[in-house]
Amino acid sequence: MDCPLDCEFLQEARLRERPPHLDPASVPNQDIRVPESFLRDHEELLMASAQALFVAAAQVPGAIDYDVREALEAMIKTHRTLDSGLIYESRPANPLAGGIQHYFEQQMAQYREGMAQQSGVHTIRDSEVMGVLVFLQRLELHNNNGRRRGRAFLDMLRRLAPSAPPSGASNIVTA
Repeated sequence: MDCPLDCEFLQEARLRERPPHLDPASVPNQDIRVPESFLRDHEELLMASAQALFVAAAQVPGAIDYDVREALEAMIKTHRTLDSGLIYESRPANPLAGGIQHYFEQQMAQYREGMAQQSGVHTIRDSEVMGVLVFLQRLELHNNNGRRRGRAFLDMLRRLAPSAPPSGASNIVTA
């Protein structure tokens, strides 16, 4: 049975979970530095990305933390190629992760467009988005409880992005 993310029993159980042990050597994309100053300078982009990631996962029925992890990895690979001057979009083999990636990219395109309209110029660089994606990937690794169908990271995103739709939201995308 899949409890909604805001289930009081699920919330109580999460309070008693042990944080996962994470071997620092196993963290992917270690060559990409994401210092605290970067996060402070790009806080709005980080919050918009976290909300977009949660909304994207909510649009994909049955999505779990591991699906989000795969989507993040594919998006980071895409941004790495963009950073090198190539245009090549990586897609995960997992269709749920692919759906999350698709909806996330839609959300972020709307965010970028809104920011461009506000400022009159495109102010968000691909390297900044990649830094935020790497940070979210590391956050997922630290918040994934290791359960096969776990959604602890998604629950953390839900709490982080309070303006996101509730966990039982419709799967219909509205623009």
